[in-house]
Amino acid sequence: MFKNYFKTAWRNIIRSKGYSFLNISGLAIGMAVALLIGLWAHYQYSYDKFLPNYQQAYRVQRNFNSNGDTLTFPTTSLKLADALKREIPEIEYVAESDWTAMHGLVVGDKKFYMRGAITGTDFLRIFQFPLAAGSVNTVFKDAYSIVLTKATAKTLFGSDDPVGKMVRFDNKNDLKVTGVLENIPNNSSFQFDYLVPFSYAEQTNEYIKANRNGSYGNNGYQLFVKLKPGVSYSQIASKIRNIEHTETDNVNAMFSYVILQPMKNWHMFGNYVNGKELDGFIVYVRMFSMIGALVLMIACINFINLTTARSEKRAKEVGVRKAIGSQRKDLIVQFLAESFLLTLIAFLFSILLVQLALPAFNNLTKDKISIPFSNIFFWIIMFVSLVITALLAGSRPAFYLSSFNPVKVLKGTMKVGKIATWPRKILVVIQFACSVALIISTIIIYQQIQHAKNRPAGFDLNRVMTTNMNEDLSRNYIAIKNELIQSGITENVTTSSSPATDVYWHTDIDKWPGKNAGETVEMGAMYVTADYFKTLGIKMQEGRPFEGLSDTLSVIFNETAIKRLRIKQPLNQTITTYNQQHLKIVGIAKDALMVSPFSPADPTMFFLTQYPQDIMMYKLSPRISTQDAINKLTKIFNKYNPAYPYNYQFADANYAAKFNFEVLVGKLAGIFASLAIFISCLGLFGLSAYIAEQKTKEIGIRKVLGASVSQVWLLLSKDFILLVIISCVIASPVALYFLQQWLMKYDYRISIGPAVFIIAALMALVITLVTISFQAIKAALSNPVKSLRSE
Repeated sequence: MFKNYFKTAWRNIIRSKGYSFLNISGLAIGMAVALLIGLWAHYQYSYDKFLPNYQQAYRVQRNFNSNGDTLTFPTTSLKLADALKREIPEIEYVAESDWTAMHGLVVGDKKFYMRGAITGTDFLRIFQFPLAAGSVNTVFKDAYSIVLTKATAKTLFGSDDPVGKMVRFDNKNDLKVTGVLENIPNNSSFQFDYLVPFSYAEQTNEYIKANRNGSYGNNGYQLFVKLKPGVSYSQIASKIRNIEHTETDNVNAMFSYVILQPMKNWHMFGNYVNGKELDGFIVYVRMFSMIGALVLMIACINFINLTTARSEKRAKEVGVRKAIGSQRKDLIVQFLAESFLLTLIAFLFSILLVQLALPAFNNLTKDKISIPFSNIFFWIIMFVSLVITALLAGSRPAFYLSSFNPVKVLKGTMKVGKIATWPRKILVVIQFACSVALIISTIIIYQQIQHAKNRPAGFDLNRVMTTNMNEDLSRNYIAIKNELIQSGITENVTTSSSPATDVYWHTDIDKWPGKNAGETVEMGAMYVTADYFKTLGIKMQEGRPFEGLSDTLSVIFNETAIKRLRIKQPLNQTITTYNQQHLKIVGIAKDALMVSPFSPADPTMFFLTQYPQDIMMYKLSPRISTQDAINKLTKIFNKYNPAYPYNYQFADANYAAKFNFEVLVGKLAGIFASLAIFISCLGLFGLSAYIAEQKTKEIGIRKVLGASVSQVWLLLSKDFILLVIISCVIASPVALYFLQQWLMKYDYRISIGPAVFIIAALMALVITLVTISFQAIKAALSNPVKSLRSE
């Protein structure tokens, strides 16, 4: 019986090749979009879940009460690590870490700057990345050791076994390779090329060594913990919350509250509001999942509309089947079988489309997504999705067609009235409302990105280059600076503890003029050397920039910091930092968008130091081309830093990278909106062709009576135009609501005006007219003699 159902279904598909092609094409594209987004969403949810016992791993964070606002920071102190080990028995492991700098690795004549981390001994016990060589119990036993990933080991040692061999680290010490990790998956929150034990940093860096015995206020490190089996965060939350409050004379400690964030939430929930985990990347996963569902729904609507619109073509078939004894349930199964066969064919094509699209999609998103052909659960999910899609697409046609009265059908008295077309029109409205909403969303996302890009950044990063410092560069900094300027390659040179496009360190101000009792303020802090403001083109609102080493007891705030402190007439006023250092305010710098171009400038203060900091920044002279400058810079840096290759970045490129994610969202929204419109147009094309065929005699009579081509075109187009206008009216307020919610996450955002809705409506109308005009004009230009003679 089922074989007969599918044989009949296949014959019907072959008999109506044009409509079958439209149905299969629309469904295939819709299913491909849904599958692609589904794979992407699953990939995002899979972050870090490949690690054993990831449920017990947490990041230590602190909520800081700053003047009534709760700010959440991922950096903590080494003293806190010791306190957690000592005072919280429910914690199994604690690992401190420092991820802020790239380091130089040298083996023979191979020299590289690579990203890595200095981590505590228990890091690999908390995060059980598989070791290809070595043991987790011994790899960090010696302070002068290093663990490489497989890719790094191959880069440095080729096919040789690296274990036991030496790597020159920062041209300072030789470290023995004690372990090799399997390559880190792309869906890991940690991305590194090597790990060095924290004990090495404590033995070779006096500053880090001092921080181990310092206060809770030295917050420059990331801590990770693993809870013992069976222990939940809720069981220890109250114990760790006030653990820093033993330092009663430390403002930072007394106003900090320690919290843990579970590893399973790191990737999806990075946005904290008033100290509470709110959302983050999960917003975009949900948004694109909704888009995938909408595109698939649009494809299903195509199927429903094209099948029910051609009901009169199938009416006699239904009448004959019922007359010879077929039950309605048999007909329903027959039509559902046809729907399933069409959906199955569409699904096979969708798999092919996704496989072809994945390389470009991965290149766009920087992910490594693939179809898990060997995963049985994937095929189970696909089968269930296939059945659901077939039922969604085929249920209305099946129940509608099987309901025909056989007597009326065979007598030829059954007519499909206007009431029967209402469901089809409603579905067309829903279909285009979704498409128009996606068009509106794409326009708004583009406008928001351009709005932020056109915002005054507060500094001039054009032709500003940056280089990570090491010991050799720091020792020769003055000589390098003088040679760069005297050679005419650069205009200005400086160093800073943070790059131009970020703020690495935050600290407290203990006292300032006008401070209220119990008031606390924490803000960004930067140590800079001479010519910092000149190099980055940051203007002074009041006062002056640093002028010399006499200013090492001076401080410069930006405008936002002064507003936060509420200091009137700030110049020459004195403030006291958390370490009781008294500094005089000599200048107020204009705000620069160092952290986010979508948010207000962070309150920041600047300290002058005579010692070179972690990042060198230099502005190229306008009299030299960029390529010539790089060639000359390479020679100079290699002269003073022969152990490592010259590394550089362009500061304006780093600033532009802050828009990468929003640009990606805009591109994906545009692509999916275009596909949604294309699928909708396939349906409109099929419907317009069918209606033109249905009205062949009417068009012929009208032409004989003198109707023009434009009149016939209007006859066939007006209903579709009206439906699209209704779709625009429905889509606009719905899109407005959701887009306003999305824009609320940005402090610096556009206001949505009526122009965007008008533009989207006009685009939808133009696309609709182009789609249906082919069939309308074709029908209008046909010979009326032929159409009347065929009746």
